[in-house]
Amino acid sequence: MLKDPVTLIGIGEIGAVLARGLLRCGHPVFPITREMSIDEAARAMPEPAAVVIAVGESALDSVLAALPEHWRGRAVLLQNELLPRDWQRHGLTDPTVLSVWFEKKRGMDVKILMPCPIHGPHAGLIARALEALDIPVRRVDTPEAMERELVVKNLYILTTNIAGLVVGGDVQTLWADHQALAQDVLRDVIALQEHLTGHRHNEAELIAGLLDGFQGDPCHPCMGRSAPARLARALAQADAAGLPVPTLRRIATNIPQG
Repeated sequence: MLKDPVTLIGIGEIGAVLARGLLRCGHPVFPITREMSIDEAARAMPEPAAVVIAVGESALDSVLAALPEHWRGRAVLLQNELLPRDWQRHGLTDPTVLSVWFEKKRGMDVKILMPCPIHGPHAGLIARALEALDIPVRRVDTPEAMERELVVKNLYILTTNIAGLVVGGDVQTLWADHQALAQDVLRDVIALQEHLTGHRHNEAELIAGLLDGFQGDPCHPCMGRSAPARLARALAQADAAGLPVPTLRRIATNIPQG
């Protein structure tokens, strides 16, 4: 028997993984591409089991702004650099949030770094879809604990990408041979995350989470193609907050400009 359909906004690599898992669990998937109208889709599919928003972080704000009211309680978010303020400013109070700790690129199979933390009303649905593909998931009990998981992932992404602009290489080499640089970057990133979340975090716990990610795939490249944009976005947030972030500014001054 077919189960309730799931709406999927954004059909990139991660979205396609989730679609495959949902289909394997018996849920029809209703895709929405960037050329389609969200309002028209909402009229055609007023009560999906969930609305998975799998667009990139740069498109998230506009998608949430356009999300119909009766879909807001069904939202599932999974972007990098995600924090509660990103959905709270659009009036979402309790979305399902997934921190993605697997990699999927065109032409390659899924590479798992470690179990993906998830929290929210549709956590069970998404967990079953991923587990159907042998992608491990870890349930998180509270919004506060999930916020910490998001900060850990942001620390991993931003530290490796930004330090990678200087030294390249992989995460194992970064921590073994360039740990002083990595620690300077991560302290700036933690200061920024603390401003964006509005409170302090346990630095030792965050670093432990970062190192768990490193151990999950020691040969993971530090610098993806999004690294310059991540640095620019971090500096814009730091400027708005009046934060010094000296290491990030020094890196931005010294990297070659494209």
